[in-house]
Amino acid sequence: MKRTVAIIAGPLAGLILYFIATAGGLDVAVCKMILVAIWMAVWWMTEAVDLGVTSLLPLFLLPSLGILKTDDVASEYMDQNIFLFIGGFILAFAMEKWNLHHRIAYRIILFTGNSPLRILAGIMLTSYLISMWISNTATVLMLVAAVTAIIRHEELFHEKIRKKISTAYMIALAYSATIGGMASPVGTPTNMVFIGYWNETYPDSAQISFLQWTVFGIPFSLAMLATGFLMLRFMFFRKSENAALDKTFILKKYQELGTISFEQWAVMIVFNITAILWFTRSPIDFGSFKWVGWETVFEKGFIKDSTVAIFMASLLFLIPSKNERGTFILEWKDVKQLPLRIILLFGGGFALAKGFEVSGLSDYLANQLTFFSDYPLWVIILILAIIVTILSEFASNVATITLMLPVLASLAVAIGIDPVKLMIPATFAASFGFMMPVATAPNTIAYASGYIHVRQMMRTGLIMNLVGIILLTIAMTLFGF
Repeated sequence: MKRTVAIIAGPLAGLILYFIATAGGLDVAVCKMILVAIWMAVWWMTEAVDLGVTSLLPLFLLPSLGILKTDDVASEYMDQNIFLFIGGFILAFAMEKWNLHHRIAYRIILFTGNSPLRILAGIMLTSYLISMWISNTATVLMLVAAVTAIIRHEELFHEKIRKKISTAYMIALAYSATIGGMASPVGTPTNMVFIGYWNETYPDSAQISFLQWTVFGIPFSLAMLATGFLMLRFMFFRKSENAALDKTFILKKYQELGTISFEQWAVMIVFNITAILWFTRSPIDFGSFKWVGWETVFEKGFIKDSTVAIFMASLLFLIPSKNERGTFILEWKDVKQLPLRIILLFGGGFALAKGFEVSGLSDYLANQLTFFSDYPLWVIILILAIIVTILSEFASNVATITLMLPVLASLAVAIGIDPVKLMIPATFAASFGFMMPVATAPNTIAYASGYIHVRQMMRTGLIMNLVGIILLTIAMTLFGF
């Protein structure tokens, strides 16, 4: 009965808001996109049907409503970012096949301490530090197999607390990757979009360097990371459930792995080269030193992180195995379990974002900011952060910030303040999509693990969003950028 109500509630809520928007004189295309967005949001939040099914809605709703052609919608389901996801998952499959993920998991436990909370801190810090330098998506894909290996050890955690700890660890992995992306200019695409827009639009102003970004980004992101740790600690770990773990078992298991095999070395080398190629691909301005980036050898814009991911993943099918003669490090049978529903979830998110853009809904929402000109700066930053955060939960964070920046530039002129005071908080807020599985790739991958329910992610994500908005408002008002 509840499921039936939820199924009906999606299109019904969409239709109600459609008629309200139409009565308000909004453009027809915008009203239609509101219908689609609300329908999908309700089904995603209530899990009325499988998320993969909800993700297919744009394929027939957007063409039927005249918002996008079928070919244009379908192309979003093969976005290049999806191939970054596929390539990363193939690397993770190789880690699992040759037991490298267990080796990494044991090292995390042995290094971080002897309690569930210390392991949580180790997962978060590892994910945060890696995500500063490579994409958030790649970071989670690199670590998800190792975290899963930690969770699956029955001897490590009591059965009564395993479910809660599993949820906490997966949420921690996703959130800390997103937070780490805020710390450096190369940590997430939204940062690079802003810096590119700023340098191109304001060539006579001081250019934002790598160092200048990190002076603000690292302290702010560390405050977010600490908040996330404390939140997860109080939500998922009772004092009685944080008893000391017997690491003797883990040490014994680690020793049983023996020396690193040829296959493990091969996977680890491919894995590390992939990370290095991701990090060094784009130009980086360190202030006194500029890294050109190896992608400049090719035609501009031709090479992406997904190019690297697919190329390096493909190599694993070409390296012979010494343990299983006549085979390779990976065979196609090893990757048949690629999660189709999660690939569709990515595609549905990209299609929804495209619909926002083409219909004019994103422009409409962004233009509502212009009435803020009479408010104090801190109020503007607060409301701006709230709006961008909400948008980023349902639309691509890159698309959100790309559409917002020109509007904010005009708003800054009207208010008479430095545009950076609006653009920086908007850029950070675009990374605050902590609530919905579709909001960010790390959320999607963590959800795909099967250890998280949508309601759990929404509850923890709402807290993280609120904390992030408050911290960002205070930091920008008191310290600026």
